[in-house]
Amino acid sequence: HAEPLFLKEVDLHSKTNNTEHHTSEISEEQLIVRRGQPFTLTLKLTQPFNPDLHPLTIIAVTGQSLIKLFVLLRSPSAKAVWKVELHKNSSSLTGVLILTITPPAVSPIGEYELSVKHREEETSLATLVVLFNPWCPDDSVFLPDEKERQEYVMNEQGTIYRGSHNYISSMSWDFGQFEDGMVKICLAILDFNCKHFDDPAEDVSARCDPIYVGRVVSAVVNSPDDHGVLEGCWGGPYDDGVLPSHWSGSHTILYRWFTECYPVKYGQCWVFAGVMCSVMRLLGIPCRVVTNFMSAHDSDMNLTIDVYHADYGVEGRETMDSVWNFHVWVEGWMRRPDLADDGKYDGWQVLDPTPQEMSDGLYCCGPAPVKAILNGDTHLKYDVPFVFAEVNADCVDWLVKMSSDTKRVGQNISTKAVGSNERLDITHTYKHKEGTKKEREVFKYAITRDFDRGEGEMENGETENVPPPEVFMQFEEVCQSLKSLRCVSY
Repeated sequence: HAEPLFLKEVDLHSKTNNTEHHTSEISEEQLIVRRGQPFTLTLKLTQPFNPDLHPLTIIAVTGQSLIKLFVLLRSPSAKAVWKVELHKNSSSLTGVLILTITPPAVSPIGEYELSVKHREEETSLATLVVLFNPWCPDDSVFLPDEKERQEYVMNEQGTIYRGSHNYISSMSWDFGQFEDGMVKICLAILDFNCKHFDDPAEDVSARCDPIYVGRVVSAVVNSPDDHGVLEGCWGGPYDDGVLPSHWSGSHTILYRWFTECYPVKYGQCWVFAGVMCSVMRLLGIPCRVVTNFMSAHDSDMNLTIDVYHADYGVEGRETMDSVWNFHVWVEGWMRRPDLADDGKYDGWQVLDPTPQEMSDGLYCCGPAPVKAILNGDTHLKYDVPFVFAEVNADCVDWLVKMSSDTKRVGQNISTKAVGSNERLDITHTYKHKEGTKKEREVFKYAITRDFDRGEGEMENGETENVPPPEVFMQFEEVCQSLKSLRCVSY
């Protein structure tokens, strides 16, 4: 390519920008910024700058979306547009322009190609990565407490709880969200979903919404209906893979998936959750791993775990319902304007990447607001009745006469405490105290909600489009594309 006639030099200030955007742990060379927050570029032109005669245009392209930005002396007031301002220390006469660029707090996350156009000449500036911004009040993942931001976004080390409700054990987990190559890997995960194959432009545009991104990550971390990151195995043999209990971190799993383009063998619930937490933290969504002891799996969505016992020579009836010693998922922090205007359901949302039941035609779960689970609002999306049953189902034993245990399910719901390695019990955020009048009232309310509707059903009775079968056939093509990236130097 010929040298640009008007542009002499570009300084991305990557180290300074990344430090201010809390991304220097990821890289000090690649420009990685968070939406809703300004970053600075310096352009040195070969000639004086006259914005009235020959204005500069900054162009940002992601997916199939193209955004043109004119260099302004003052910033527009609208919050939903990219802003470019000429810094006061710029020198138009010498052609040294210091630009302050702000992606709006509702920008789709991902890679952007940044270029500058002067007259009819366009020159590439950089490949820019934009992430969610929990430090920005206008971002839908804004988390007010700095200690919590450090724990749920920046901390690369964590603790996952396993065992049983009366013997809780802990294991260390290396989330490694800022390890080499994690940006490429996590952005590949976003591309590796059936909605992207069906309509890439619509998928990329939807990445402005952490609700959407959370569902995509939940689906792609498992592999039954795609070539996702992890293959689950609960009964062995494990000879052709790694025993789930031998994993101690996410990066090895994610890197192996990215380079081999095939599901990594094997995972169980805590491995799925640990991997998803790493991806969410890298993308900028505050996330924590949560363990529910005596966790119910309600396969028929009646909010009870039914066990049928034999009597008088009559065989017991089979049931798919079960109660596990423990089950592990993640919570992501985000607003839920799709459910209420007053922020009633904002905050922690359950997302579960372990493949259990389908949601909108895919193995994914959530985001289900913890506040909706606490209140028994099982009619709300996504997958609230399933998660409600996991923590608060009644166990019903059928033997001529029915007996019911209302306290067995959902005990000692645990996560790592902020700033320490202590266990934090968060059971009270999911359910009222067992045996109280309020707990029984919420359960009775929950089973009367209209949660038989499909998750994708709209208010007018129409349904969302479940991806057509041919979409899944495109996974092989993407595998080949990912394989071409194996030799990327980190």
